[in-house]
Amino acid sequence: MIYLIIIIALIVVLTFIVLSQQVFGTKPKGKRLERMLKSEHYRNKQFQNLSYTPSLAEGYSMPKVMYDFFFKKKDPFLKPHHNVPAIHTDLKNLPKDEDVFIWMGHSSYYIQSDGVSFLIDPVLSSYGSPFKFFNKAFAGADLFKPEDIPNVDYLVITHDHYDHLDYPTVKAIRSKVEKVIMPLGVGAHFERWGYHENQLLEEEWGAVVELKNDIKITFTPARHFSGRKLHRNNTLWTSYVLETATKKLFLGGDSGYDTHFKMIGEKYGPFDYAIMENGQYNAAWKYIHSLPEDVIQASLDIKAKNIIPVHSGKFALALHPWNEPLQKVTTLGQEKNMNILTPKIGEVLDLNKNDYQFSVWWQD
Repeated sequence: MIYLIIIIALIVVLTFIVLSQQVFGTKPKGKRLERMLKSEHYRNKQFQNLSYTPSLAEGYSMPKVMYDFFFKKKDPFLKPHHNVPAIHTDLKNLPKDEDVFIWMGHSSYYIQSDGVSFLIDPVLSSYGSPFKFFNKAFAGADLFKPEDIPNVDYLVITHDHYDHLDYPTVKAIRSKVEKVIMPLGVGAHFERWGYHENQLLEEEWGAVVELKNDIKITFTPARHFSGRKLHRNNTLWTSYVLETATKKLFLGGDSGYDTHFKMIGEKYGPFDYAIMENGQYNAAWKYIHSLPEDVIQASLDIKAKNIIPVHSGKFALALHPWNEPLQKVTTLGQEKNMNILTPKIGEVLDLNKNDYQFSVWWQD
């Protein structure tokens, strides 16, 4: 009996030591927690989606999902058989008067518009997890590193999952970031990691923040969840509407399909560009990650003129072939006469152009 007690005690101590590491961030407290408690989206000690959102769809169970993930035979194209094509654009020497979008793999991208720079969900480590040996990046897809990042006006975070909020990256670029835009609660992580309170623009759905050069950003709903430790939903998750003097962009963030897309389209659309999360999906978790057909419908709902699919091309966080998300969304988009823009990692997309030609670079 004594040995069992010792083993349990050691497990508890080891767990505490591991979860105390900086990478896991920290729980909101003090004034931040007070703000959360007053939020209409915070109930029963956690943030809530607008609609009931189970972790798994009907007909699926966690044991089955876990079995499939760890023991089911993997698709031979779960990971690419060659280096992912990429272009190492020099971000530091982009002319400031150019309006561009540059994808850096998965959900990381750089936007420069109307003289202002935005870096969204940068995960520039070679892994999308708290540990270096989990979720390693595909060869070639980890071309961009923190040292490639120029000074940025706004670092934008959609939620605190490891494949969107990367501790090594945000720590490495801290001196290059003027302000950080993030959903309510996420600022607790940033303050633990050395960011100053006056750098943080931390809000909830419906908030509008005025930025430089008459640009504004609106926090809009997403259907997802959050969490870096054992407890979920201690912080909010969000999408964004980014409006400049010349353009309107939708920054999707992770989201399952729901009525919020139509609401956003009716209230804020149409959009010149919508950056939509498309990848790492499974029918089992369709309520928190859109399937490709849902991405198409969501893009129609928000009235997007041009769709840029992200959330693929760098990590295998689901069981579909690595290139299936792009293949499916482009095929479905063509059937609806939609403009699906698919630049390579690092390829410059000129936001002032109307004609785009991209290669089908994901075909093996």
